Amino acid sequence: MDRLHSNFMTRRWVPHLWGLLTPAVTLVSLWLGGVWMATTLVLLLGIYPFLELILGESSSTDPLQEGRAHNIIAHLHAWFVPVVLLALFWRISLDGLTVFTTMGFLSAGLSNGASGIVAAHELGHRRPKSFSWLSARMTLFCVLYLHFTTEHNHTHHKHWARDVDPTSSPWGRGIYYHVLQTLPRQVKGAFKARPVDTRNSLLIEIAFLLALGFAGWPYLVAFLGQAAVAIYLLEFVNYIQHHGLTRAMDERPNASHAWESRRRLSRWTLLELPLHPSHHLRSSTSYERLTVHDESPQLPAGYYGMFWLALLPPLFGKLMLQKHQSSVSE
Repeated sequence: MDRLHSNFMTRRWVPHLWGLLTPAVTLVSLWLGGVWMATTLVLLLGIYPFLELILGESSSTDPLQEGRAHNIIAHLHAWFVPVVLLALFWRISLDGLTVFTTMGFLSAGLSNGASGIVAAHELGHRRPKSFSWLSARMTLFCVLYLHFTTEHNHTHHKHWARDVDPTSSPWGRGIYYHVLQTLPRQVKGAFKARPVDTRNSLLIEIAFLLALGFAGWPYLVAFLGQAAVAIYLLEFVNYIQHHGLTRAMDERPNASHAWESRRRLSRWTLLELPLHPSHHLRSSTSYERLTVHDESPQLPAGYYGMFWLALLPPLFGKLMLQKHQSSVSE
């Protein structure tokens, strides 16, 4: 029995392979073309929210496990992003901009948003200029968000759950207004933290957009479309992770200042991103070693379910407030 348990524990990375299904399905759908290009939309927005409920929750963690396989999975997520983008450009070169290729770039945006978020978030905390860090930067370039590494590491991790943090949302703020106000504030924060790096990042992105424009407007529209979807997903995640949880400037952070979800599907496919409090308490900890915190408020649903709830601000606000009140009273 001990040997069986040991073998199982050494393979805790296997469920995290599930997350790679998203870019894999997206690539196949772009290759097949036509209505198949809506497959990722159906999978992530239609099937996963229900599957998330069926699979339930798990508090199981192993902060001492070996992470080589987990590290490979994180890098695969990163390198799937440019591959999906190139596949999208290939499909555009064949079909142009149609209803079906519009579904294609929306699907690519979901895939690049999901893989890009987990890769940039995980690998962006690695040593600057290392292969892992550069891989994170590459994923962000593919979705026009190079400044994220600077803003996230130097502003958000310093001020999370404070009013001055542009990514933390107060009670009553809807997702639509939050996205509109957080985007310019994050660029401003990145400029303040690393002005030269941020300026160079923006110039690189502008140059790439100009090159795409010369290549043809369908490429530019498809690229901007998938980037917009990916950016929205990233900011949606920021929005729910600290919503309504605030601390004073002189208050030390703790696990109660970030929302947690223990839904298996979200944890497996998003590389433990829902265990966000643990990440904030020690950002250098790799995702497979994150732990749960009982003092953290629990989201009403997993990340896939929260996507739909966030689109309905009154319902979202009501459920979040109820969950927070119940966590405080316990």
